[in-house]
Amino acid sequence: MDAAQLREAQQPLKDRYREDPDAAVITLRAEGSLADDEVACSVQTGRALVEAGLHPATGGDGSLACSGDMLLQALVACAGVTLRAVATNRGIPVTGTVRAEGDLDFRGTLGSARGAPVGFTAIRLIFDLASDAPAEDVDKLIETTHRYCVVLQTLANSPTLEVRH
Repeated sequence: MDAAQLREAQQPLKDRYREDPDAAVITLRAEGSLADDEVACSVQTGRALVEAGLHPATGGDGSLACSGDMLLQALVACAGVTLRAVATNRGIPVTGTVRAEGDLDFRGTLGSARGAPVGFTAIRLIFDLASDAPAEDVDKLIETTHRYCVVLQTLANSPTLEVRH
């Protein structure tokens, strides 16, 4: 997809959302099915069924996807797609990789140390990019990616969270 094709695809949406802001508010959903006989949950990703289970640091055997890894993968995917969209829109040729690293203290999730945090205590998003564009253009590309990446902004600005049963 080139810049013209991207603009052609997005412009009608932008126009519609300006005219009707409520049309831009969409509820995304995810659902998982609990396994009957193992500590696992199957999640439909839209393209494939992912079976998530315990990380080896919590007693898993490593054969199932870890939800913490999936969170980092969602961040990388969102940042990568956002970066490519911005680069395409601005005509900036760029290649490379996007990585995420996150620090966890598994004592927290295992409940083996009262003061240990549950969840990531730090996440690093790393861009290793190559481009012929001026450095300031690449810096602005990363800044814009940071601003518009849905997963990054969700992690940075915790949404209202409700748990129901």
